[in-house]
Amino acid sequence: MSRSVTARPRLATGDPLATNRERFLTAEPVEPNQVRDTILASWWRSRRWNVAADRIDISYVRDPDLDTPLTRSAMPVLRQLRESLEGQPISVILTDANGVVLTRMAADHDLDRHLDSVKLAPGFSYAEEFVGTNGIGTALEIGRSAHVFGHEHYAEKLEDLACAGVPIHHPVSGKTVGAVDLTCWRKDADPLLIALAKTTAEQITQALFTAGTAPELELLQEYLRACRHAGGMVVALNSDMVMMNEHARQTLDPGDQVVLLGHAADALANPEPATVVIELPSGARARLQCRPVRGRGQPGGVVQVKLIDQLEAALPAEALVQTPARMFLPGLVGSGALWLRACHQVDAAYACTEWLALQGEGGVGKLAVLRATHQRRNPAGRFRVLDAADATDHRWQADARRELLEGEGSLVIRHVERLNARRMHALSAALQEAQGRQRALWVAITLTDGKESVPLARLLRFFPGTVELPPLRHHVEDLHDLVPFFLGKLSHPAQLTCSVSAMQLLLRSTWPGNTEQLWQVLRRVVQHRRTGVIQPADLPPECWTVSRRLLSPLESMERDAIVRALLDSGGNKLRAAKSLGMSRATIYRKVHEYGIVAPAS
Repeated sequence: MSRSVTARPRLATGDPLATNRERFLTAEPVEPNQVRDTILASWWRSRRWNVAADRIDISYVRDPDLDTPLTRSAMPVLRQLRESLEGQPISVILTDANGVVLTRMAADHDLDRHLDSVKLAPGFSYAEEFVGTNGIGTALEIGRSAHVFGHEHYAEKLEDLACAGVPIHHPVSGKTVGAVDLTCWRKDADPLLIALAKTTAEQITQALFTAGTAPELELLQEYLRACRHAGGMVVALNSDMVMMNEHARQTLDPGDQVVLLGHAADALANPEPATVVIELPSGARARLQCRPVRGRGQPGGVVQVKLIDQLEAALPAEALVQTPARMFLPGLVGSGALWLRACHQVDAAYACTEWLALQGEGGVGKLAVLRATHQRRNPAGRFRVLDAADATDHRWQADARRELLEGEGSLVIRHVERLNARRMHALSAALQEAQGRQRALWVAITLTDGKESVPLARLLRFFPGTVELPPLRHHVEDLHDLVPFFLGKLSHPAQLTCSVSAMQLLLRSTWPGNTEQLWQVLRRVVQHRRTGVIQPADLPPECWTVSRRLLSPLESMERDAIVRALLDSGGNKLRAAKSLGMSRATIYRKVHEYGIVAPAS
């Protein structure tokens, strides 16, 4: 979805806030003390997210699930509030933690019609990244109450409204589970609006607590007991929350915490207490004493952590668990917790001959993981790949059926979501016939993230599990391993390295094209830098941007031209704009629209 500022805002004559909003949108300095700090910070976030200022440009997200602990607790509170506001043009809105509107209780006809026109309705997300500064999204972003009036809204079409949003936090875990928002016409705004929203959020939190938090309370009590009596580092976790005492937070760096929590979750999945020793990324070793605390079948428990000296007597070998090597699967590097967990899940499915669906964004390395798993488990066996993108006639279908009924080793069927309903039905029939051949043939399919259709759901019945391969932005720390690994493949090992400043640019990118995009970037780099050290100027223009989406060819050309002009001008935007024949306002807007990280002038 393309979101950009394409028009100057409509101004209220003589309104200083509207004037400063226009100045901000055209990259002019904002007058001091004219815009609240909270609002100005939100405007900057909205700009970085490339939110449109002249329109509401969001898509329908999903049918809201109204049978959740949040909605069951909140609806009676909201109905009572609506009754007390009878006759007032105030809309009462409940959202989930992502800003998706779950319910909107009617106000008057004109206000409801206006809210429909700006898509402030069930099923649409009012998160800041989609709509910009607003009561719901800003409250969820900053984690506390937020009131936004008139021209403080980033989107022009919201400037006739006033809204007060308050996050709703789980009463035990403190996790944000949603938000309550009161919206009215700007002319009807009252300072008590935010106070009323806060009171409503507190009532919903109390209702959540009363509705049943026994499992969380039991875990909390056990955690507090361990903190009082055991001392040292204490961690408690389940699928919904993590608690960590101050000693653990100060002693363990973030990388160590992620690995420790991953091993703790695995150990607590078993019903019996366990003691394991792990190696942390920092090089330290830690002993974890894991004591499960069951709540409604939900795995979780309390973990006491102790760092041990390398010379201390180790536990028996069967109790020792070490962080996997950087190359767990042959030919693949990466030590990020999410990446390693997915690799282990794929390997475990192969080990027990369980057919598997592997899902993830384009370019994350789904085929590479499946190939590496086959090589690890059955290096001499046959590995066959069929791509559903090639299923243009009956021959592909016949080939797939023959492989399923007669083939051995491993069969990977890629992009199955691209099959039409008829071919997907035929493939399901062939999979049905092939049931019972799991020991002779391991079958895996790959899926790109997207909406699941009915034929696809029927096909997935033959695959007991689906593993999600994380996008690169979720384990971006693996760039420290991936970059030298790829450079070693693309050039003579040790002849080309990456400078710290260039690596900083690579780490800043969101990599919408994932690992495949990184490979292509480095392939272009080695075409002109074959030895020595890669500097920021050696990186292509896309590495100088922080983009949340893949750009169109035309947008890429424009972005590249702006980046090159900025590099040639030493980061001076005025000189770069002049060389490109752009106005100052245009280049400022484009720099923010494409997320360009300009060199310091």
